[in-house]
Amino acid sequence: MADLSVNMCGIDSPNPFWLASAPPTNTGDQIARAFDAGWGGAVWKTLGEPIENVYSRYSSIDVNGQKIVGLNNIELITDRSLEMNLIEIEEVKRRYPDHAVVVSLMVESNADAWDEIIKQVEQAGADGIELNFGCPHGMSERGMGAAVGQVPDYTCDITGWAKASATVPVLVKLTPNITDIRMAARAAKNGGADGVSLINTINSITGVDLDNFVPRPVVGDKSSHGGYCGPAVKPIALNMVASIAADPFTEGLPISGIGGIATWQDVAEYILLGSTTIQVCTAVMHYGYRIVEDMAEGLSNYLDSKGMASVNELRGLSVAKVTDWQDLDINYVVKADIDQDKCIHCGLCYVACQDGAHQAIGAERSEDDKTNVWIIEDACVGCNLCSLVCPVQGCITMEEREFGQTHMTWNEYTSDASPGDLYPRPKHGVTIGGD
Repeated sequence: MADLSVNMCGIDSPNPFWLASAPPTNTGDQIARAFDAGWGGAVWKTLGEPIENVYSRYSSIDVNGQKIVGLNNIELITDRSLEMNLIEIEEVKRRYPDHAVVVSLMVESNADAWDEIIKQVEQAGADGIELNFGCPHGMSERGMGAAVGQVPDYTCDITGWAKASATVPVLVKLTPNITDIRMAARAAKNGGADGVSLINTINSITGVDLDNFVPRPVVGDKSSHGGYCGPAVKPIALNMVASIAADPFTEGLPISGIGGIATWQDVAEYILLGSTTIQVCTAVMHYGYRIVEDMAEGLSNYLDSKGMASVNELRGLSVAKVTDWQDLDINYVVKADIDQDKCIHCGLCYVACQDGAHQAIGAERSEDDKTNVWIIEDACVGCNLCSLVCPVQGCITMEEREFGQTHMTWNEYTSDASPGDLYPRPKHGVTIGGD
């Protein structure tokens, strides 16, 4: 079996599967049970001045019967005393010396306050600390969390304070509620961060109770915006992870990927885009700690199938495959193909293409009242929509077409445009795709 052990900015872990700072890491007993189940590390739920939480805290988005496609929470940091948490950190590290225990911290923007709490968690045995600069609700209104992470100068300065006090690695947890995640990552690196973790939750309101008009989760007769997580945020998180991994200003900065991770395939995708470890929250809240068993087995089998002896060989292999749009090959052509033997004649592809895409599917009703469909080759632009909506696996596939044309980018296709040209003109005699 492939070696799953990793080193995250100086922190050894038996595997890349970590629990994120959240309700599943609220107590030492929980983390101990998680380690027994097979998790390699955990980020302790954020410590600071204990908070009084409200009782109604979560709401979700369900789609077509699938529960918790997206989870919204208005829960804040720990509501347990710092003293109790420190005792439990020490006990967990004593019992599990080979597992990674990172402690999330959030205190006021004061160098002395950071110095004091960092020294306390280090004395308790923490392998690293994670600076929570991402919480988008409650704490941000108090000048902490995302209020820090949204201002690069604050991120840099407070990271610098933490690094001046810490003797263990310092990770900075980044907020996605920002225009360009790379700016926050650069600021963290400039402040001396040993690594970054992302994404924290996304500002959200998941819905409104149509009887009492209060957004969910309902707290009395009001609600608040919360933090959105779960499978729905994974595409956003993957893009941000890839952006940091590809940024020359943060080159080599270790990344702990977070957001919508529930399967070994999710884990592999995060690692391919540059993550060293991954952190899971929502899936554990939904299904429990034992999901890590399938993650470990699946990832090991995948690495074996690729001939890789270590998970570290997988890291970053997809980063260079993400590029700007203008660098894509506009001579690459795919068109849809329908396997008529698999078609169930539902007509969904026709409706989707006719109303929502490029009118490239023909349809007619047969004598036995079936909807027969076919691809109109000249009209098909290879947008993939028909294959995405088709309910039958493998019925509609996207097939490459050969037109004998060489690789060409948009910049190569267009003329030398002056800065004022809104629409650059094609170079003389140049064609693209199947033109």
